[in-house]
Amino acid sequence: MRHFFDWFGERARPDEPWLILGKGPSYDLVGQYDVSGYRTLSLNHVVRERAVDAAHVIDIDVIGQCADAIRANAGVLVMPWHPHVENKAGDDTLAAWVSRTPVLAELDAAGRLLTYDLSTHPRADGPKPQPPGRLAAQPPVVQATYFSAEAALSLLALAGARRVRSLGVDGGKSYGQVFHDLKGSTLLANKWASFDLQFPGFAATIVSTGVDYAPLNVESPVRVYVGSQEPQMLAVKVLEHSIRMHASLTVEVVPLHHGNLTFPTPKDVTNRPRTPFSFQRFTIPALAGYRGRALYVDSDMQVFRDIREVWTLPFEGADLLAARELGDTGRRPQFSVMMLDCARLRWTPESIVGLLDSGALDYERLMYQMAVAEQVRADIPPEWNSLERYEEGRTGLLHYTDMDRQPWVATTNPLGYLWARGLFAAVDAGAVTREEVAEHVAKGWVRPSLVAQLDQRVEEPAMLPTTALALDRGYAAPYETMGPHGGGGLLARARAIARHLLAHSMAGRSAQRLRGWLRRKGWEGA
Repeated sequence: MRHFFDWFGERARPDEPWLILGKGPSYDLVGQYDVSGYRTLSLNHVVRERAVDAAHVIDIDVIGQCADAIRANAGVLVMPWHPHVENKAGDDTLAAWVSRTPVLAELDAAGRLLTYDLSTHPRADGPKPQPPGRLAAQPPVVQATYFSAEAALSLLALAGARRVRSLGVDGGKSYGQVFHDLKGSTLLANKWASFDLQFPGFAATIVSTGVDYAPLNVESPVRVYVGSQEPQMLAVKVLEHSIRMHASLTVEVVPLHHGNLTFPTPKDVTNRPRTPFSFQRFTIPALAGYRGRALYVDSDMQVFRDIREVWTLPFEGADLLAARELGDTGRRPQFSVMMLDCARLRWTPESIVGLLDSGALDYERLMYQMAVAEQVRADIPPEWNSLERYEEGRTGLLHYTDMDRQPWVATTNPLGYLWARGLFAAVDAGAVTREEVAEHVAKGWVRPSLVAQLDQRVEEPAMLPTTALALDRGYAAPYETMGPHGGGGLLARARAIARHLLAHSMAGRSAQRLRGWLRRKGWEGA
């Protein structure tokens, strides 16, 4: 009996794409795709429907139900070293099952039976009998918590597959039509509430291995464009990490100031951008090549759920989806989170500024109504643009809208502990370094106390020592010192420098003179 990783190393190439086939509703679409270029891996009963390179079976009862199909359709059969019995990992090893199961003995004799260690057994990461032919080095344990699809994706990614797609690996509570006969016997027989529970496992595998994964019937990668300037890049990186750690399919994040598309300046000052990134969102269709979907978000956000939920929303005739607000707030639809159909939005910077300059459009209609889109629907749920609100388990995206309390520039945000937790996670994962945080502090882009907060791993800034909090005295955030186009005025810069000197570099009579000068200018405490 051989280990799957041995077989993969000899028979497969990392650049070969793999297709996982499950029993979910999207399996019914398999005839609509050319899958001839994929190596295929089926889950449990799917092997009865088609020939596959590898049939992955966790539950021993499937062997009895599909023995003839496995013989005929499976290039190899892949099972965990401790197969499941009645939806739980059994104590009997696969070798023991081979000794009393004719089809397994037959496949083993033909070199068609492969095994691996699955995390569902308590001894998966400890001493265990070693199947003959196993790799000399102890191979990693394949992770799964709820469903076999988690194990299949982890297995392929750990073996070295770089691109994996799927059909029939869906959320929800149903099977495809071809598996209707199994509904009463195997559908959620493990008593879990929904197949949605497998998605966090996918996210963990994508983050830990870098595998490119998505359902074949879902556009990928998820393209997220972030309104940004360089002073916001720490917030952007924390946002990006929060997206990736929950995303059950591959994500590509693009800070828009890296996009190298600029807007002409409108002639009328009232039509000019209010922030350095106000108009950046209108460059997205061009950056996306006027094809497919794109998701726009602001940089001052943090994600707590799977971005798949927004990415797969149907347009239903619209070319732009906005975030609707809760019914009791009275706010209009929000465009700080929006889905764009880039093939229909033929925006260019020149054409939009032309409309502003001709009077056919004004700033209010452009920014608050998205009047350059033909049809807008406010179909993004409010929990995906939660304005300074957070509810555990419900909030998908938290938007830190109060600029003077954003957690990276202030210690007063009551939800700042969530962003600090996200920063610590990003640092631990290598998505952000301590050196980057210190560099942003030195440039005045984030508050000086943030390095101490990171070093001491204190989620609540109020719990920091007074010496750390004192570092923020006189600090001016970038939005205070930079103009709408990102450059900043001389007076704003002078104010920031003076306050920094007062807080950190001067004492005695010199400090008194500087404080008096700031007071006369009206800058002290500003």
